[in-house]
Amino acid sequence: MSHGWRWPPAAPAPAVLLLLPWPPALLSMKVFRRKALVLCLGYVLLLLLTMLNLLDYKWHKEPQQCNEPPPARRAPSSPQQPHFQPRSDIRSLYRPPAPPPRQRQLVYVFTTWRSGSSFFGELFNQNPEVFFLYEPVWHVWQKLYPGDAVSLQGAARDMLSSLYRCDLAVFQLYNTAGAGKNLTTLGIFGAATNKVICSSPLCPAYRKEVVGMVDDKVCKKCPPQRLSLLQDECHKYHTLVIKGVRVFDLAVLAPLMQDPALQLKVIHLVRDPRAVASSRIKSRHGLIRESLQVVRSRDPRIHRMPLLDASHKLNSKKEGGGGSDYHALGAMEVICSSMAKTLQTALRPPNWLKNNYLVVRYEDLVVDPIKTVRQVYGFVNLVVSPEMEKFALNMTSGPGYSSKPFVVSARNATQAVSAWRTALSFQQIKQIEEYCHQTMAVLGYERVNSPEEVKDLSKTLLRKPRL
Repeated sequence: MSHGWRWPPAAPAPAVLLLLPWPPALLSMKVFRRKALVLCLGYVLLLLLTMLNLLDYKWHKEPQQCNEPPPARRAPSSPQQPHFQPRSDIRSLYRPPAPPPRQRQLVYVFTTWRSGSSFFGELFNQNPEVFFLYEPVWHVWQKLYPGDAVSLQGAARDMLSSLYRCDLAVFQLYNTAGAGKNLTTLGIFGAATNKVICSSPLCPAYRKEVVGMVDDKVCKKCPPQRLSLLQDECHKYHTLVIKGVRVFDLAVLAPLMQDPALQLKVIHLVRDPRAVASSRIKSRHGLIRESLQVVRSRDPRIHRMPLLDASHKLNSKKEGGGGSDYHALGAMEVICSSMAKTLQTALRPPNWLKNNYLVVRYEDLVVDPIKTVRQVYGFVNLVVSPEMEKFALNMTSGPGYSSKPFVVSARNATQAVSAWRTALSFQQIKQIEEYCHQTMAVLGYERVNSPEEVKDLSKTLLRKPRL
């Protein structure tokens, strides 16, 4: 039996899978392929970004045409559009910012008749950087005559407010030429000696940049121009100066000085009241209307000293004869009273007046013109050119003292300061000192005690002013 039974054949042993390590050469090849794939993807991505960047640059460098105009060509009234700086101009971001636009400098020369204001005004009229107007309020007084000086102050301020904004159409409101007649440049008071009106482009007779007096006979031959053309010229200047004698109280100008759109500065030109009165008597015929308007402004409630001398005569042959001009001296009472009020305000200046007010004595101007011109120009942010210094020096170094009123000419400084001491009687001098003693005390003008003291020209009557 042992031979008949056999064990079944043994099942084959299960195969065992052995994970053998990759050969070194095959493994390095796989790592290389992965790195190559990453590099290719990075290159494609970089190329894509570069193309997008170029397209973005081209889009902003050459804007596509569309229904809307490009931002750079929009009308000024359209809303501001966002602007993207081209890369080629990126360096402009690092440039220093542009300076702010220059603030216009507006100036009013505050003075009275016969104070040397015509000569003082020429210091601005001759400056190539200044637009100058000579007593424009004259038109108000002529149109509203016989209104008294005080009642016309509001109208004067309103006109100045318009003129400082270069609104010259205000002249037409006070046009005395008649209905339907438009005022031209030559119809403005003082036009015949105005450097802007008599110079190119309004007139070929003169050039604004050349310093020199204007011959009124030449300027009167200039073609009359529309006021709108002069208004266009006004807008070109950064400095606008108006000289006037018909504003009596500095407080009248307070609204203009407080207006932030104007920032007005005031130069108060003063002169010895005795010299002013003497000059007024000389030119009494030319100032009769103004003297009447001023005298009518006197307060009837105030007790005043009567005129002391009715017999003193100036040169009867040259001056037309007659005694002292009562209106000329009577006007000094109103002028000095108003000036005293202004000076009291200046001694205790309110905020609107601080740093915006300068007193200039005519005597200091003619005795030391260079120093005074530099002080005045510095106050209104102007530069004194050598030509302007020469002009001021020549105008105060003339051979004598002109006897012609309302004519600007070279004067002898010493005679200009002391001429009144030989022209007025002692009684007239005391009359003026009675009217003006407060003003004289503040401004540094000494009173006299005797006729001998008046005639002693070696003794100065000037001292340091309180302002």
